[in-house]
Amino acid sequence: MVDTSTTTLSQEARPPLELLDHLVQEVEKVFHGKRDVVRLALAALLARGHILFEDVPGVGKTTLSHALAKSLGIGFRRIQFTSDLLPSDVLGVSVYNPQTSAFETRPGPIFTNIIVADEINRAPPRTQSGLLEAMQEGTVTIDDRTLDLPKPFLVMATQNPLEHHGTYPLPESQLDRFLMRITIGYPGDKAERRILTEAHSTDPLLDRLQAVLSPLQVVQLQDRVDEVEVDPAIVDYLMDIVTATRTSSRLRMGVSPRGNIALFRAARAYALTQGRTYLVPDDVRNLVVPCLAHRILPAGASGTTLDIHDAAAGILETLLEGVEAPV
Repeated sequence: MVDTSTTTLSQEARPPLELLDHLVQEVEKVFHGKRDVVRLALAALLARGHILFEDVPGVGKTTLSHALAKSLGIGFRRIQFTSDLLPSDVLGVSVYNPQTSAFETRPGPIFTNIIVADEINRAPPRTQSGLLEAMQEGTVTIDDRTLDLPKPFLVMATQNPLEHHGTYPLPESQLDRFLMRITIGYPGDKAERRILTEAHSTDPLLDRLQAVLSPLQVVQLQDRVDEVEVDPAIVDYLMDIVTATRTSSRLRMGVSPRGNIALFRAARAYALTQGRTYLVPDDVRNLVVPCLAHRILPAGASGTTLDIHDAAAGILETLLEGVEAPV
């Protein structure tokens, strides 16, 4: 973990965008057949956002998170969320030291760069809100002390969309805190065959990975997101998409201004992962479902969260067909 708060590099020393492509290739050494998911995760990191993975167990969510951290040379921790998990178990606690007659702050596992919050919907709302507040503010308050979280900082939370016994579903206001909601899905035949052949390898797969970027370079790339050039016509295109969600009779709740900002920033970050310093319409289109499907509510929505998310994604795809993209 590197503190980048007081360290700066010259403009000439900024990392080239080609390193992002090398990073994707490095992660793919252990996370096979899902390059689009890797790029989305990287875009979320560059946009200083967080990800909610909604998928069945065993499709590689933790592997992706750990591989991304290893390829970036940054810290990684996994927290298993359970019904008895307390906010202090995640954030930290003050402990009285009888030798010094003073309270000492012991930071929790959240003080690292990439956190996997496994099955976040199994923790009680108080614990969920403590994590989400830290995600939003980038700080943690323990008693009267406010501590900065390390940079870069990314939460990759997971939840099983089919199992609801003993869970505390995240309300819409908390889902809105996640920049993206991603479903990985099953790998293709070729990728799964490779996974099978590597499953019994005597060498840990993650030991194959080398750090492509440093923590400082990641922060520099995050700063470059705001420099991505955007044509006014693409801003109009984005606004037309958001307006369509607010006027559609198929939706009970459209995209909020915060969701609009999230899509805009994520699209600019996604452009960087493609090696470009300017936005094109496809950057926006590719990010619409990951960034907006969890921020809208279909009219008469019912069933599992996966059903609702699939319905929302289908509505967004239909709305996109009716919005003319700039040439």
